[in-house]
Amino acid sequence: MQTLQEASAYIREQINSYTPDFGIVLGTGLGALVQDLQIAYSLNYSDIPHFPVSTVESHSGKLIFGELGGRKVVVMQGRFHYYEGYSMEQVVFPIRVMKLLGVQKLFVSNAAGGLDPEFNTSELMVITDHINLQPTNPLIGKNLDELGPRFPDMSEPYDEQMIEQALEISSQHGLNVRTGVYASVPGPMLETKAEYHYIRIIGADAVGMSTVPEVIAAVHMNLPVFAVSVITDLCVPGKIKKVVLKDILDAAAKAEPNMTLLIKELIKRQ
Repeated sequence: MQTLQEASAYIREQINSYTPDFGIVLGTGLGALVQDLQIAYSLNYSDIPHFPVSTVESHSGKLIFGELGGRKVVVMQGRFHYYEGYSMEQVVFPIRVMKLLGVQKLFVSNAAGGLDPEFNTSELMVITDHINLQPTNPLIGKNLDELGPRFPDMSEPYDEQMIEQALEISSQHGLNVRTGVYASVPGPMLETKAEYHYIRIIGADAVGMSTVPEVIAAVHMNLPVFAVSVITDLCVPGKIKKVVLKDILDAAAKAEPNMTLLIKELIKRQ
């Protein structure tokens, strides 16, 4: 707890008691939402005590405070992954700091591979549930009683009211938004065809390398979560092809305006 308190105290000093209502985590290739922000403060991760620093080239590494849709938010422009060599505690460190800063709800985005045969690239999938295939999770070890209970319930990790609101917004704006289950794997390599098949069999509609650790930490702290995946590649027999990072970034960039609209309108309703 001491490191969390030191980080949040430093941030408060830098932002002059600016109190965000909502936290937003931007995934791979999804940093442009910041262009819609009225920015008040921007902090480099490297300047914040105990904060990890993103090593992924498409994650810029800034904590940005400002207004989106008329509401005060803090945005992680770049997140942390287990595959970067960080512990799960480090991966979720910013989420816990957000809670200490007063954030009331969390919005998470990611880039994911589509396992549902009906999905197409650059579509959005609102996450309704998840499967944790990471080798560990951020609650292993001594429980931080100040943050939450030893055995948090995970029967509703994604806020059902926000999911309903997101689908209403999608319908109103003519967005083709899917819903589904997200599987989180360690990475950093993409999956084999057999692994895609396996992950589909166990109930996933999309697969990626993030999100679930942050969601577990948020649920532990009783922080409601809304999460959305951008389908950046297809993992269905007959549609699987070799993927490079540029393909993922291009697909994410194409979907970004719709994702920004969805999150912006959803925040207005909170």
